[in-house]
Amino acid sequence: MSRESFWTADPSDLLRVGEGFKLAEVDPASHPGFDGEKRDAKAALAEGADILAELQEQLFAGSRMGGHKRRVLLVLQAMDTAGKGGIVKHVMGAVDPQGVQLAAFKKPTEEELGHDFLWRISKETPGPGMIGVFDRSHYEDVLIGRVRELAPPEEIERRYDAINEFERGLVASGTTIIKVMLHISPEEQRERLQERLDRPDKHWKFNPGDIDERLLAPAYGQAYQLVFERTTTPDAPWFVVPADHKWYARLAVQHLLIDALEAMELSWPLADYDVAEQRARLAAS
Repeated sequence: MSRESFWTADPSDLLRVGEGFKLAEVDPASHPGFDGEKRDAKAALAEGADILAELQEQLFAGSRMGGHKRRVLLVLQAMDTAGKGGIVKHVMGAVDPQGVQLAAFKKPTEEELGHDFLWRISKETPGPGMIGVFDRSHYEDVLIGRVRELAPPEEIERRYDAINEFERGLVASGTTIIKVMLHISPEEQRERLQERLDRPDKHWKFNPGDIDERLLAPAYGQAYQLVFERTTTPDAPWFVVPADHKWYARLAVQHLLIDALEAMELSWPLADYDVAEQRARLAAS
């Protein structure tokens, strides 16, 4: 397991989608691998943030001076209010922003609809040394596409295979893919939507369409189950993160990033100049 001191078991193993996985059997209020509560999570997140920041800087530095092509793509999928924005703010916000590439995918434009569904996605994949974050992703096209019947069934089926091929290409080019579904319960989602309506400072976050999507939650659950069955691969695994506790979801995603970066066995790149010579020049300047 990684350098964090607070996990009682490796959440990467506990949250990874494997054979026989059933989304309906995951408790959204659980916090696998972490025995603490919200009061303990603040210190834990700060500890992990220091580790993640150093690893992210090594990844970025290695691409700028070491010439390596490694990069990370974090895919965040969830129902509304599950906490994707909080992950971006509280987890990715702790690292150097110049090494983060964020893409938030909304309803496709007319231009995007004129191309294959992966066209707009491929333009946003991270470059060498970057951590790319997809706030929603190509999976919208087999989730909302299936639930809302925005494409024929045979096209949805084609997309699963296209996604697998697309992700294989990313992995072959040096990308580590971490696919996360933040799993929130209907009860917790109702409370978060209610808060958005009760607080004027959160009205901007509310969309009446969120309730329409909420009413389709059972269909989305089935669509997610199909996604896991069709697109979970050894090189691009899915992780289902219980998200009723925002603090746990943030800790878990932070760990998945740390785990992926530690697996790269990163180090600081060697200088491509004579350090002693430059010290002497600096002293004489």
